[in-house]
Parts: sequence; C-alpha cells; structure tokens
Amino acid sequence: MEYQTPAFTKEMMKDYTVLVPDMSPIQFALFKAALESEGYHRIVLIGSRSQDVLRLGLKYVHNDTCYPALLIIGQFLEALESGEYDLSHTALLISQSGGGCRASNYIHLLRKALWNAGYRTVPVISANVSGLEKDSVMPVTPRLLIKLLTVCEYGDLIMALRNETHAYEVHPGDADRMKDKWIERISGWLHENRNVGLFSYRRVFREITADFASIELHRVPKVKVGVVGEIYVKFSPAGNNNLLTMLEEQDCEVNFPGLMGYVEYSAQNLILDGTYYGMKPNLANAAKILIRWLNHVGNTMSDILREYGFYAPGSFTDLMKKPEGILDLGTKMGEGWLLTAEMIELIEGGYTNIVCAQPFGCLPNHIAGKGVINKIRERFPDANITPVDYDPSASRVNQENRIRLMLAVGKEQLEPSEKQ
Repeated sequence: MEYQTPAFTKEMMKDYTVLVPDMSPIQFALFKAALESEGYHRIVLIGSRSQDVLRLGLKYVHNDTCYPALLIIGQFLEALESGEYDLSHTALLISQSGGGCRASNYIHLLRKALWNAGYRTVPVISANVSGLEKDSVMPVTPRLLIKLLTVCEYGDLIMALRNETHAYEVHPGDADRMKDKWIERISGWLHENRNVGLFSYRRVFREITADFASIELHRVPKVKVGVVGEIYVKFSPAGNNNLLTMLEEQDCEVNFPGLMGYVEYSAQNLILDGTYYGMKPNLANAAKILIRWLNHVGNTMSDILREYGFYAPGSFTDLMKKPEGILDLGTKMGEGWLLTAEMIELIEGGYTNIVCAQPFGCLPNHIAGKGVINKIRERFPDANITPVDYDPSASRVNQENRIRLMLAVGKEQLEPSEKQ
C-alpha cells in the first residue's frame, strides 16, 4: 500500500508552520533563523522526549526500527495531537541524506504513521540534495544554501567554544550567556542578509572566538570526554538523555565533533560513489568543489581557535586518513568511517575518554563504533571508550552507570598528571 501525503509547494512557505526535529540545539536554532529569513512563514523546533512521544513512537513504528526514527516520529505525532497548530497549515520537515540507512527511510515510516494516526493531509517535506522526493522537497535557493552552510560553521564554532569555556568558567553561566548572545546576533544578521557570505566567515570566526576568550577561566586538569555516535543520538538531548548536561555535572570538559563533519562526510561519499561506481558524476564533481571550500573554511576556523588557545580539530583531509588500517573509506552506511575517524582524532587531541552513543541494534554504528574499539585500543592503549545503547526500553540508570565507570577510569588516568 502506498502511503502518500500532500506535496509541499513553494506557495505553502508563505503561511505554513513547519515542524522540525531539533537535533542539535545551537546549529538548529540558526537553521531556523536562516529558513525564516528566506521566506518560510514559521519554523518550530520540536525536541520532546515525553512519555507521550515514546508511546506514540512505539504505537506507530515497529519496535525493531531504529530508535531515532521512533523518537522523531513520536515527536511529530505529539505535536500534531497537542492542539497548538492549525493542521490545515502545518507541515513536517525531515532530512534525507540519500544513504541506505535511517537518514533516507524515515520519511516513508513517517508517512505511514501519519496515515494510521489520521493525519493524511499533513505535508511531509524532504530536505535533501540527492534528488529524492522530487514532488515534496524543501525549496532551496543558492542564497539559502550558502546561509545554511555558513551558519552550520558558525554553530559548530559556538558549540565548541561554549563547551570548552563552560568547563573552566569562573562565573557560572558566562559560557551559556555568550552562546545565547551569538545565536541572537547571527539570527539578526540572517534576516538582514549580512555576514553570511563567502567573505565574512574569517572575520566572524575571529569575533566569536575573541568574545569567548574574554570569559574569565580557571583551567585546571579535568577529565576530557569526547562524544561520537549516530548523528541524532550523538547531538540530540532528547536522543541521548541530556548526555552533555550529565557529563558536565560530573565536572568534565566535553567535546562534540561538529555537524559540518557529517556534511563533508556525506559529500565525500558522493565522490566515492562517482569514483567507484560511476554514479551521479555531476554531483560528485560538485561535491569535490564543496569539500575543497569547506576544508579551507574549517582550516581557517581551526587556526583562529589555536591562536586564542582553544582546542582545534585537524582538517577534513587529515580526518579521512585516520581510519587507515582499521576501516576502509568504503564503509559509509550510517556514520561509517567518520565515526572511527572522529574517535581517533579526539584521542590524539587529548580526549581519550569517549562515549560512543548509538541506537540499540544499529548495525552500521556497531561496526564502525563498537566494532573498532579493540583496534583503536591497540593503537592507543590509553583510549577509554564506552559504547552506550539508547532505546525506549533502555534503562537510563544503566546508561549513566556505564558512563560513570568510564569516568572513574578517566579520573584514575588523570591523577598521575595532576601530581606532575
């Protein structure tokens, strides 16, 4: 049976409320502003993990399905049931990366759930650059695309600076106030079409970094924790039970590799498809140009971070070399080789304690995450990696106990360096 919902048209942009799952709060706050600045009437970010979300997800999505799909579809249904939205002028937006995993197939599960729940007239919009869902794809102009890429970089920078300064701030709340200031400021720029072009990023990177560097810090040895995993569970507080807050309450410095890494990874996969299989050569050529540019922008950001004394990741080109001898770049389902590469980069950068957040039963993550841990430990004996499964039936207490055991080992490793 074909479960179809109405197509989303450009005309609907003017008066429809569009609900979007809030995967990564800082970056998505800026995405919201970018979309609204380019003609979308109203974007609402939803990120609940209430019991109603879990109930609806389990009711309308098979419990063997990936946890993020269940959670996101439950969030959509909870919002539609809430009575807060005019259902004749409400649409749902979901991303599709074009791969063989969750990021391409959620939309079909969502449409089936909408049919079964009685919301057959609610349009579902696909955000993709892979040629999928041509009848109901998110309208993207070149200017909107530039804005989205630019604010993804800005958001990654704000996230990295906020997390690092939060760990050492003398006056509690300084880092969050600075984060909120820059989200508001950049959102204003987006509506004014300022400072989001190709010639603004270097100056803005420096302004943001210098502002965070003005926060009074007291740097003392702390357990440094990196977080990797399936993209939604990694970033989303709803998906990982507020993992960032939990780690910060344990007095850790926390590092989430940026969202732009996944964008570059997806672009690189298009190149691999073109090279290995002759698929979509035009997209592959465009992806090469995009990666060269994003690599340049990322290197500029890292140079500025180092200049001000903050941790800075290496280039995407270097990141691609990290899994060599452990995992081939052809491993590209889900987060694929990127997951392995990010763990190695974090360890080399001093974040030897790593939480690998993954949906229970997610085969790509179990291969590229849990499956490579022993190989990584052979290369880096101090690596302290804990895979944590997230699922509706998973016990939060058990998840946090596993993380606390990892932190206990991290604290033991930290103590000798404190005495030196």
